[in-house]
Amino acid sequence: MLRRRNHVLIFLLAGVLLAGVLTVFLATRSSRGEHSLADCPDSALTCPGGTPPPDDGAAPSPSATTTVPGAGSGTPVPLPSAIPTTKGTAPGTGKPRASGPCASFSACGFPDASTTGPRIALKPHNTGALSITKDGTVIRGWDITGSLDIYANNVTIIDSRITSTNWWGVNLRPKYSGLRVLHSIITAVPGKGPDNGGADYGVSNMGGSSAEVGWCEITVFSNSLSMGQGYLHDNYVHDIVPFINQGGEWAHTDAVISDGAGAEKLVIRHNTLLNEVPVDKGGTASVGLYDDTGAVLQTTVEDNWLAGGSYALYGGGPGAKGIQIINNIFSSQYHRSSGHYGTVAHWNAGGAGNVWRGNRMSDGTPVNP
Repeated sequence: MLRRRNHVLIFLLAGVLLAGVLTVFLATRSSRGEHSLADCPDSALTCPGGTPPPDDGAAPSPSATTTVPGAGSGTPVPLPSAIPTTKGTAPGTGKPRASGPCASFSACGFPDASTTGPRIALKPHNTGALSITKDGTVIRGWDITGSLDIYANNVTIIDSRITSTNWWGVNLRPKYSGLRVLHSIITAVPGKGPDNGGADYGVSNMGGSSAEVGWCEITVFSNSLSMGQGYLHDNYVHDIVPFINQGGEWAHTDAVISDGAGAEKLVIRHNTLLNEVPVDKGGTASVGLYDDTGAVLQTTVEDNWLAGGSYALYGGGPGAKGIQIINNIFSSQYHRSSGHYGTVAHWNAGGAGNVWRGNRMSDGTPVNP
């Protein structure tokens, strides 16, 4: 009996010792870079690098109705002009800001697959063409087959993946505001889209105010990010897929496209924007600021990696005002001059408030329009 009690005591002591070792191990692991919930509380949806809590069902569920309610009310996202420029480091990465020659976008601290997309496990949701009609809806942790059409204010899509079966991945409708698409992947299946097999818009802002897209990986869509007002930051746009549209022409492709002016500013900051589509198959721009529907106004393109297109950047045309093109790297990874024909076209050097400063090729050579 005494021997049996000794054995039990030994097992108990061993269990206590093991628990202590595990506690020390977990504490050490946390101190080496594991994110706690305090690093990125659920209320701080734009917290870089943190890991939000898992989806516990507390977030509002989207409505599947196609009924369009009134515009309602809500707090819009902050104006992009209030977002500061990070000095000394590449925004959102903590890495030193690139200076001198850059071998690649990843080597110089620009977004790639390791810094974008979901940070939590995803659950499949075959939504089809889903309309969101409830203000304040949050979608988190969804692996969506379908698309999201937003008829509501202050909708957030975070830590999710959308494989579109529609013309777009996410579309904000007119009269609505406050859309945020964060830490997500927006893509489609080549040859399966509705535009003669193509897919047109990754994230589209048709709304009346700014929208935010950040830390997202976007592929396939011919116009990956389409909006005249908003805050586009820390995104990785690549592998745009060319297609002949329903009009029988090659669809024009742009990593970012702004068609005229919005009521608020457009800020395009610290993105990797790749357009590898050949010119004879519709390749147009990495950033296309076009005056098709009105003068391009109040737009900042800062600290981006630009590569590809007919020209890597279209600068807004003769009526453009308040356009700031600052500290961007024009990469020669597809074309010697970044774009097939050159770095920039339609730049209005004499426009009020227009600024061109600190732009260079990836080998360090200054770029002047």
